[in-house]
Amino acid sequence: MSSELIRRTAAELAAMIQAREVSAVEVTQAHLDRIAAVDHVVHAFLHVDAERALAAARVVDEEVAAGQGPASPLAGVPLALKDVLTMRGAPTTCGSKILESWLPPYDATVTTRLLQAGIVILGKTNMDEFAMGSSTENSAFGPTRNPWSTDRIPGGSGGGSAASLAAFEAPLAIGTDTGGSIRQPAAVTGTVGVKPTYGGVSRYGLVAFSSSLDQAGPCARTVLDAALLHEVIAGHDPLDSTSIDAPVPPVVAAAREGASGDLSGVRIGVVEEFSGEWYQAGVLASFHAAVERLRELGAEIVEVSCPHFTYGLSAYYLIAPSEASSNLARFDGMRYGLRTGNGGTAEEVMSLTREAGFGPEVKRRIMIGTYALSAGYYDAYYGQAQKVRTLISRDFAAAFEKVDVLVSPTTPTTAFPIGERVDEPLAMYRADLCTIPANLAGSPAISVPCGLSDEDGLPVGLQVMAPTLQEHRMYRVAAAYEAARGEPLTNRVPELEMMAR
Repeated sequence: MSSELIRRTAAELAAMIQAREVSAVEVTQAHLDRIAAVDHVVHAFLHVDAERALAAARVVDEEVAAGQGPASPLAGVPLALKDVLTMRGAPTTCGSKILESWLPPYDATVTTRLLQAGIVILGKTNMDEFAMGSSTENSAFGPTRNPWSTDRIPGGSGGGSAASLAAFEAPLAIGTDTGGSIRQPAAVTGTVGVKPTYGGVSRYGLVAFSSSLDQAGPCARTVLDAALLHEVIAGHDPLDSTSIDAPVPPVVAAAREGASGDLSGVRIGVVEEFSGEWYQAGVLASFHAAVERLRELGAEIVEVSCPHFTYGLSAYYLIAPSEASSNLARFDGMRYGLRTGNGGTAEEVMSLTREAGFGPEVKRRIMIGTYALSAGYYDAYYGQAQKVRTLISRDFAAAFEKVDVLVSPTTPTTAFPIGERVDEPLAMYRADLCTIPANLAGSPAISVPCGLSDEDGLPVGLQVMAPTLQEHRMYRVAAAYEAARGEPLTNRVPELEMMAR
């Protein structure tokens, strides 16, 4: 029964719990058992709280037994929470030694909404330190491994959340996406990841990396599960000044409609700029096959040029580090988290704490950002990058006058070996070539599995991008493609059972 439960979708598990075919406690325990069996290899989790999770599951079972309606369509379903979102009394490290001992006294709004919905939070997942990375190798607590091939990366920065799904340790997860940190891990683990419209999901309680780019979003193994989770966490929050006061797009209805497989009347733009020497042939072959499948479903396929997308990577790596250099100044060893150099001056304590607490990639980006914001260079670097950002937004606007959604590969390559790019930051950054433009424009995007590369047998992701607050468009297209593709890729992960032995 346990092995059957962990392979169910979140929607199926919720229905079974409400029908009393299985208890929320049984579902939760099955996933806790799975974590115990395989996470010593995968290392998706930094913290597991079995006691709290089982207590939350018991509450759902009591409500079901009392005949109460479910708190949400996902009541009783377990979830893995990225360790950049606060949860009262649970460690929130952001993958960094500088916050290793911190227990937040408050819940992030996303956490609050999950708990109110009756979703069972299993624990906190591993991540690149302060969400800075594309491989989860920058975590101060060791890398997460890709369940498809445990010598490969699971993407980043949210590799722990994606790997927990691919390893069947959780049916749902939450990630955050600053330059692709939900979508790129989804692509390389054969799972589904969504970056909502900027401001569509509250950032209150999300430890900031780059405040104008960071966005929490749902991760799952199916498009419908992602849509159900999206509706739980989305919506206006007065605690977040950047939160959009607008209705949540009808994403669940769109996912259900898309599952019928009919895309008649939908115009889909293929972004011409997302190809070239950095792209593996197997990735492009899987992507083009997916586009042809969309055409077979009735969609009209149009080639679209977004000429400024090619500058997105350069602009991002000026804007994001600049904002990081400001946001991370709060970690000074004075108020919370790590403190070293006790007895010295305040300046010595700050310097020694940051030297001991921050890893190499965080230090690199803080230095880049500080330089870009310094006197005499602000206009030449940060100011110019913001102008490029405007041009990318205009490219999106022009494209969406012609088409309903845009599509591209999610990332140029499949999962690369652990350690391969650690000493080549520019090669690491190229993993986000396709995902960054949506972050710079604030528009939504989803990654859905589109098969396995014929070069290495590893997952490839199809990215679908939509206009701001039009998430239902991308959910419809992604669900239609998913239904046509058939069996979830994660059902074919080759190493899973070996891990559990």
